[in-house]
Amino acid sequence: MSTKGSVSVGRKVAYGFGSVAFGVKSNGFDYFFLIFYSQVMGVSAYLVSLALMIALMVDALSDPLIGYLSDNTRSRWGRRHPFMYAAAIPAAVAYYFVWNPPAGLEGDALFPYIVTIAILVRTLITVYEIPSSSLVAEMSDDYDERTSMLSYRYFFGWTGGTLMGAFATIFILVPTATVQNGMFNVEGHGQVGAIAAMSIFLAIMISALGTHKMIPDLKPPPPARKLSLMLIYREVFETLASRSFLALFLAALFGAVASGVSTTLSFYFSTFFWGFSTEQIGLISLSVVISALMAFFISPAISRRLGKKRGAITIGLMAFTVAPAPILMRLLGLMPENSDPMLFPLVLSIIVVDVALIIAYQTLSSSMIADLVEEAEIKTQRRSEGVFFASVTFVRKVTQGIGAAVAGVLLTISQFPAGATPDQVPEAVLTTFGWLYVPVIFGLWMIMVACLSLYSVDRHRHEANLETLAKRS
Repeated sequence: MSTKGSVSVGRKVAYGFGSVAFGVKSNGFDYFFLIFYSQVMGVSAYLVSLALMIALMVDALSDPLIGYLSDNTRSRWGRRHPFMYAAAIPAAVAYYFVWNPPAGLEGDALFPYIVTIAILVRTLITVYEIPSSSLVAEMSDDYDERTSMLSYRYFFGWTGGTLMGAFATIFILVPTATVQNGMFNVEGHGQVGAIAAMSIFLAIMISALGTHKMIPDLKPPPPARKLSLMLIYREVFETLASRSFLALFLAALFGAVASGVSTTLSFYFSTFFWGFSTEQIGLISLSVVISALMAFFISPAISRRLGKKRGAITIGLMAFTVAPAPILMRLLGLMPENSDPMLFPLVLSIIVVDVALIIAYQTLSSSMIADLVEEAEIKTQRRSEGVFFASVTFVRKVTQGIGAAVAGVLLTISQFPAGATPDQVPEAVLTTFGWLYVPVIFGLWMIMVACLSLYSVDRHRHEANLETLAKRS
């Protein structure tokens, strides 16, 4: 297979389907983790956020290390697939225990357990996700084809996570004879954990096996040499030392924090602010499939017409201006009351369009990362797909780390009561909660767009980089 030009649909599907594992994990951590441990298990919100922050600090060291090892692994299964196969069972088992904590622990006593299991799940998902996502820069070096491939990956990632979340809220996290609100169904969360764990295992194995035949045609590893931890991190920093990477990293960092705040608090707004039922929340989750399908077609079209940078900035400004609008309008008295039948379809329609734009933005920004591989290779004479996509994975996990921490701070400042049901939260608390959320989320997203403007690898520069490498070889 030539690394130039188009990639078959079958191979794009095999590459993209692997993101179901990351999507299922992220959906659980983004939407359910904080509310499960804080409101259901009774752990203080700031402790849950602290646990995720500690796990994030471990990520900061492990992600680039795994990316570098993936770039430099020599085996008969190539550079990437040994990691993908090795992660399948451990990642699935660890994720199961996120939602099935020890029966003898409750409240703040769960804090050590939360820290341990969060670190374990993040690390094991990293062992799979970085090598898997890095394949895009090896399968094609075409400017637009990479965006097309990543549109498959983001489609499957968002759809897989969404369907799992919708299935959970509609069919499993339902009210019982003793539990009025299905979100507080502890046994239901355990059942969801088992199903999600199996989904993660199957997604990893199907994608690894589906891309296995590509191994002989992928980029070869560099010559064998003696490595040390100091050499590894020095070469990682050397690879990433560019203005364009810094622009993307900072943009992704602020965007991930904003997205983390938004997704972590999503069920808080749906349950407490809007008063939606678990069935309505399930429909909101399910609607993301429509958003992902819209983004699947939007992303490649925008890449061809506007280029990745201009397209990402344009879509970002549209998406992140609309996102906090319904909450601001409610605070200003411009939205229907919770009892109004028009409220749910109105909020749902806004979410569908906005999420489609957000997914398209993420696809374009990840494709921009892929185009930095050749730029760095000219400077360092090393192929470093794993290092670059480790940075993407790290930033995506910041979504749960810093984002969840900021969400916990907002809950604490607004004096949101832990373990409270919707009828037990005062209106004044919800109003304070909303007024804290809107400026924080909007400010973070605008900083993200400003950072993105510093990126400099456009279509012409990418093609020039390819010509330089071709002359070298």
